[in-house]
Amino acid sequence: MPIDNTLFVLGYGVVDVKYPKKVRTYCPRCNEHTLHSVSIYKHGKRRSLSEGERRYRRKKEGYGSQRKPEQKRFAKVTKKVLLKLRCTKCGYTVYRLGIRLKKIELVDVVR
Repeated sequence: MPIDNTLFVLGYGVVDVKYPKKVRTYCPRCNEHTLHSVSIYKHGKRRSLSEGERRYRRKKEGYGSQRKPEQKRFAKVTKKVLLKLRCTKCGYTVYRLGIRLKKIELVDVVR
């Protein structure tokens, strides 16, 4: 997966990456390389009535404060970007784990 226009800073990793909005890559449903539209995955809203959320609230209430220790220092300053590739031919979505980035920018490639 070639990434162009990357800026590496010694000891800090990648700072800024420009990634194309359309990528030609393999689609498992079409069984061939097709054009995919690229977007960045965003997680959905947490459901307050899910079993895990209810269990967390139940264990957190009353005396004794938090169920798990609150994190004071964080080891990582960035999160791994998850790219969502959608096939323009059949609509199949493939998720591709990216690299640790502070900022990613989706750009149109002009040829």
